[in-house]
Amino acid sequence: MSIAGAATAGGPRHKDRTHYLYLAVIAAVVAGVVVGLAAPGFAVELKPVGTGFVNLIKMMISPVIFCTIVLGIGSVTKAAKVGKVGGLALGYFLLMSTVALAIGLVVGNLLEPGGGLHLTAALAKSGHAQAAAGGSQSTTDFLLGMIPDTMFSSLTQGKVLQTLLVALLTGFALQAMGPVGAPVLRGIEHVQRLVFRVMAMIMWVAPIGAFGAMAAVVGATGTAALKSLAVIMIGFYLTCALFVVVVLGTLLRLVAGVNVFALLKYLGREFLLILSTSSSESALPRLIAKMEHLGVSRPVVGITVPTGYSFNLDGTAIYLTMASIFISEAMDKPMSIGEQLSLLVFMVIASKGAAGVTGAGLATLAGGLQSHKPALVDGVGLIVGIDRFMSEARALTNFAGNAVATVLIGHWTGELDAERARRVLAGEVPFDELTLVDNHGADAGSPAPEASPEAVPAQGAAPAAV
Repeated sequence: MSIAGAATAGGPRHKDRTHYLYLAVIAAVVAGVVVGLAAPGFAVELKPVGTGFVNLIKMMISPVIFCTIVLGIGSVTKAAKVGKVGGLALGYFLLMSTVALAIGLVVGNLLEPGGGLHLTAALAKSGHAQAAAGGSQSTTDFLLGMIPDTMFSSLTQGKVLQTLLVALLTGFALQAMGPVGAPVLRGIEHVQRLVFRVMAMIMWVAPIGAFGAMAAVVGATGTAALKSLAVIMIGFYLTCALFVVVVLGTLLRLVAGVNVFALLKYLGREFLLILSTSSSESALPRLIAKMEHLGVSRPVVGITVPTGYSFNLDGTAIYLTMASIFISEAMDKPMSIGEQLSLLVFMVIASKGAAGVTGAGLATLAGGLQSHKPALVDGVGLIVGIDRFMSEARALTNFAGNAVATVLIGHWTGELDAERARRVLAGEVPFDELTLVDNHGADAGSPAPEASPEAVPAQGAAPAAV
């Protein structure tokens, strides 16, 4: 039985002290800003502290994705069901990315934020450096890069798409093996619990990482860039907020009957973590755990969330088009409507290569402009100074988009327990912060996700801690 189920039955619960952890993260972020402004030279030297914490999180990403996808696919009886979920997810991701890009174009044209800025030789050089980083990989290289050197190297090299491919192949293989593969599935389930427990341990150093990351960026940037580029920053933040609340919120309410504000509140700790690290990858393991706890079946979560981190980047899409218009106007080289539309089509493809990594959006922007309109590449340097702050909004929007997508696809495929979702969002069934794992199907009134009797036997369920 899960910890939530035990609580419902009147059994003992571990006291959740993790709210102190997230209060400490907030205090650390504020302290980082203060140190960055008061002692910028010292603050910049703290950058390795923030980088170290993000790297600790990233080392767990591949094991989390592998275990989640293998268990998600291996626990269903029909491969066609997996194909249906994957097809719906990819179609939805493509549609929403296009909508986000279009919104970015509209807002960018309304704000016209680039006037009055001046391009220096140093900034132009910075723009070309970003273009080199963003344009260094061809489509062929990208596709071949999805294939790892060995079956296990994807887990050690931390490449998300390679891990995704190996996990899909392993999941389908175990599904085809039937009862013979059941012991392997049980073993992977225990490995997943181990991985999530390690993640819970790493989270206790989050305040230190948040302090180092925030102090370093404020110390390096100061307030000059914020003052000169405030319009594009504020416009971008507001656009992202409106996209999440109006577009995604309306869709979520009409389709699944879920209140977007309740969902965002449920994911509040994850948003705080992303805000302090500027990377949505830092919250990926917790999103997987919380979506399963919410009542979305394991197969849907296992396929939708990892895939969304590569193909459902709504915040990055808005950023790419708004920043392109900003640069074109700042350089007095405005684009026509036709050029903007062709850029939109190009960026739909380009945005798929900016998965979850801090700074990848800037490199993708530079690479996209290099291929689409090279005359604008110099202007990328104008936005470098505030990209770290815009990266936070990108990551938050990407994360919210993937959470909404998981709920929607769960609803469309009949794999969302609506009653459990209502109870979880109302605070009646608390999330287990100690293990990050619970078998939500074990709770009374919550049907388990479709699984073969042999694939997930009762005796392989939960250790005593959960």
